[in-house]
Amino acid sequence: MTRNVLLLLTALIALTTTTSTHSEEQYRFRKYFETLPLFWDVIYAKGGETLYCGKKFGSRRGRGINIEHVFPMAWAMRAEGCRSRKSCRKHSPRFNRIEADMHNLYPARQEINKARSSIPFGIIKGEQRQFGRCDFEVDERRHKVEPKPEARGNIARAMFHMHDSYGMKIFRSQGKLLKQWHRQDPPDEEEKQRNNRIGKLQGTRNRFIDKPLAADNLRF
Repeated sequence: MTRNVLLLLTALIALTTTTSTHSEEQYRFRKYFETLPLFWDVIYAKGGETLYCGKKFGSRRGRGINIEHVFPMAWAMRAEGCRSRKSCRKHSPRFNRIEADMHNLYPARQEINKARSSIPFGIIKGEQRQFGRCDFEVDERRHKVEPKPEARGNIARAMFHMHDSYGMKIFRSQGKLLKQWHRQDPPDEEEKQRNNRIGKLQGTRNRFIDKPLAADNLRF
């Protein structure tokens, strides 16, 4: 085998084994409601805790806990040019895949989910808590919410995944803050195991959990 042929084969092997620099859209679930039973019965089959408050729940989660889309679907709806979520579900297959992506779904207390709505994340001065011991603040006047430090890395990586996989827009100031949160709160074992479970179900992973340094290359 000549040297030139050997070099060519080496280059082809490297090309075919190179990891993609972008996350992939999920195509396994076509509708959000297809994911719901799997989300609770597989991803959280043994229970877990809510994202914003750390409220623990068992396999029978009981009342008061629902699913939060960390990257708000109101933002995705606007990106898809829909007037309403109902319209998006009817006319946009891509929106349905976005809405169903489990990497963006977390258990949350209903009242926190409602209070957050589609408000951006930020830092709020002071600790004016409205939800008892739950470390979650809302500043409606400045239009921002502040989650507890232990949730911030998970939030950042879910947001990164949606930006990277679907081109969902994150404003520069928000992106800068999320990168800071990502560094301060790296993936723990539970987040890694959750990524494994979701990867098996929907066929895609959150690469910012697998390779945290990948976030350094994100541009907003």
